[in-house]
Amino acid sequence: MNRVLIIGAGPGGLAIAMLLARAGIKVRLFERLSQVGGRTSPLEAEGFRFDRGPTFFLYPRVLQEVYRSVGRDLDEEVPMVRLDPQYRLIFEQGGSLEATPDVATMRKEIDRIAPRDAPAFERFMDENRRKLARFRPCLESPFLSWRDVASPRMMGLLPYLRPWQSLDGYLGRFFRDERLRLAFSFQAKYLGMSPFNCPSLFSILSFLEYEHGVYHPLGGCAAVSENMARVAEELGVEIHLAEGVEELVFEGRRAVGVRAGGREHRADAVVIGADFARAAHQLIPNKLRRRWTDERLARKRFSCSTFMMYLGVEGRYDNLSHHNIFIPNGYRHHLDEVERQHVLSREPSFYVQNACVTDDSLAPPGMSTLYVLVPVTNQSGGGNDGNGSASGGRSASIDGATAPIDWEKEAPHYREHVLDRLERIGLTGLRERIRYEQLFTPLDWQEGMRIYRGATFNLAHNLGQMLHLRPHNRFEDVEGVYLVGGGTHPGSGLPVIFESSRITAKLLLEDFGMDASFLHLIGQ
Repeated sequence: MNRVLIIGAGPGGLAIAMLLARAGIKVRLFERLSQVGGRTSPLEAEGFRFDRGPTFFLYPRVLQEVYRSVGRDLDEEVPMVRLDPQYRLIFEQGGSLEATPDVATMRKEIDRIAPRDAPAFERFMDENRRKLARFRPCLESPFLSWRDVASPRMMGLLPYLRPWQSLDGYLGRFFRDERLRLAFSFQAKYLGMSPFNCPSLFSILSFLEYEHGVYHPLGGCAAVSENMARVAEELGVEIHLAEGVEELVFEGRRAVGVRAGGREHRADAVVIGADFARAAHQLIPNKLRRRWTDERLARKRFSCSTFMMYLGVEGRYDNLSHHNIFIPNGYRHHLDEVERQHVLSREPSFYVQNACVTDDSLAPPGMSTLYVLVPVTNQSGGGNDGNGSASGGRSASIDGATAPIDWEKEAPHYREHVLDRLERIGLTGLRERIRYEQLFTPLDWQEGMRIYRGATFNLAHNLGQMLHLRPHNRFEDVEGVYLVGGGTHPGSGLPVIFESSRITAKLLLEDFGMDASFLHLIGQ
C-alpha cells in the first residue's frame, strides 16, 4: 500500500487526505496546532465561538464534489444557510447597498444609488457567466510549464481574461459610479490585493457570490474543517494533532519522509498543506531548492495582512447585517498605504461579521460575536525575512511618525482607532458591551500561525505569480513533494484551495499509477 504524509490540517490538507484515503492510500496527517483547520480553525472562549480566518463560504460546488467523490453528502454533513442579503456595503462618501442574489431586487438596490448603472448589472452577470464557463477548466487543471499557458485553449481565453486590464478598469465598462466599481471589486481583498492592481480575471469572484450564493455553515466555516477531519478519520486517515513536522527527510533530491516529534516517519510522497513559503524555508534545505530559494522568496510579492478583533459582546445587533463592509473615502490611497507604502492607515476599510443574526449557537444567550477585520500591511518592511527575524523595516504608526512597526506597542492604539471607526456603521457604545476580546495582529499571524510575513492571503495574485508561475502542485524543486493550499495553483480562497487538492490528488495518484477517474477532473 502506498503511503503519503500530509503536513498541515488546513482545508487543503484535509481535502486531499479525504481523496487519497478514498483511493486506498495509507494517509497520515501531521498538524502543529491542537486543533484542525489552520487559518480556518475556530477560536472558542467563554461560550463564544469565532472563525479565526475565512467567514465567507463561496461556491460550495467544489467541496460538494469532493464529498461526493468519497461517498458523502456535504449538505447532510454540514448544514448551511444561504444569506440574503449576502452583505451590506456602507460607503463613507454616501449611500449603502444591500447585496442580494435576487436580480430584480439587486437592480433596484443599484438604481437607488446610481440609476444610470442599474441596467449594467445583468450585462455584467451574463459576461462573467461566460467567462467562468470558459475559464473553469483552467482552474481544474495543473499548470506545470509555460506550454500549458501557451495552449490553444488558453489563447482563446484572452478576449475574456483581458490580462492587460485591471479589475477596476474592467468594471469601468459596466459601472460609471465609483461606489459600484468598488462594490464589485472589494472581493479582491480575498486575494490580499487592490482592485486597481488585480487582474481583471477576478471579476468572477463577485459573480460567484451573486450566481452561486454566499453561505454560512452553521457553527461557522470552522465547522466545515471539523467535519472534514471526522470524515477523513472515518476513511482511515491518521490525524496527529499538536505534532509539528520539523523537517523533511531526503535521500538525494527525493523526499522519503518527515521528522516529527523527534521521530522519523517514512512515506512514498509528502504533501505540504502548510503555508508554502514558511514551510519551504523551514522544512526543505535551501541548497535543494532551485527555483523557490530563500533569496527568490524574499523578492516575491505577498498579500496584505490583517488586524483582527474577536469580540464577544453583551446583547444583539439585529439591525446589523451578517456581513458588513465599510469602504472609506480615499479607498485607493488606503490600499496603496497597505500594499506599497507599508504604513498603518488612519482611514482604513474594515469588515464586520455579525454572525449571531443567522446563527445564535455562536454565543451565550443574550450575547453576540463580532468579528472585525482591517486590512493592514504585512511584515515585509525593511529587513524582515518573514520568518520571525525582523532586522529593521520602516513603517508608520497611527500618529504618522515613521518607525518600525512594533505591534506589541501599536495594537492597543490601533484597537482604539478601529473602535472609533466602527461607529461609522452604527456600533456606538461598543466598548462598554465587550465581555470577551482577543486581538490578532500581523505578528501573530507570522509567529502564532507560522505564516510567511504574516501575509494572510499568501503569495499575491499578480500576472507574474499566477498559473505556472506559482509553485507547482507537483513541487518542481524536489522529488516526491506535492503542494496544496493558497500558495500553489489555482490560488487563495476556500473554493480554489479545495480545487488545488483535487488537482494535486490527481497528479499524485497518476504518479503512483493509480486510477484517479473518481475525481472527475478535466486533465490538461
